[in-house]
Amino acid sequence: MPPKPESLHPGTATATAHSDHSSGSIDPIVHLLQILPYSFLRPPRLRLKLPTLTLPSPMTVFALVLLTYFMVVSGFVYDVIVEPPGIGSTQDPRTGAVRPVVFLPGRVNGQYIIEGLSSGFMFVLGGVGIVLMDLALDRNRAKSVKVSYATAGISSVVLAYVMSMLFIRIKIPGYLH
Repeated sequence: MPPKPESLHPGTATATAHSDHSSGSIDPIVHLLQILPYSFLRPPRLRLKLPTLTLPSPMTVFALVLLTYFMVVSGFVYDVIVEPPGIGSTQDPRTGAVRPVVFLPGRVNGQYIIEGLSSGFMFVLGGVGIVLMDLALDRNRAKSVKVSYATAGISSVVLAYVMSMLFIRIKIPGYLH
C-alpha cells in the first residue's frame, strides 16, 4: 500500500504530519516495510462454498414460538434468578401434619416452580384452543374434522379459563367474590 501523498499547502502539511505518524516518518525503512511485502504477496484464491441455509418449516417455527410463550408466561426467568423451591409446605394446625402446597398464597409477585409451570400450561392450553377454533373455520376440511377442531378448541379455552380463575382464587383468597 503506497503512502498517502502529502499536501503542498502549508497549513495542512503540518496537520497531516502530526495526525498520521507512519506516513509522516522520514525513515526510508518504514516506507519500505509498508510497500515491499505487499508488492509481491497476493491473497490466495479460495473457492469456498457458502453454507446454504434453509428456512425451518412452519410447524417448527410454531413449536418454537409456543415453547417461548410457555417459558415467558410460566415465569422461567423468575425461576432462574430467584431459585424458588419447587413446591412449598404448610403445617396443619389441628393435626400437626405437614401438607404440600403448590401455590404461594398471598404473594402475587412470588411463586413456586410448579405454580408457574401449571399456570403457564393453562395459558398455552387456551392459546392452542384458539388455534384449534381457527382451524375449525377452514372451508376445505371435512365437516366432522371441523366439528372435532371446534369442540377441542372450545373445551380447551373453557378449561384453561376455569382453571386460571381457580388458580387466582387459590393464590389470592377473597379476590374474585
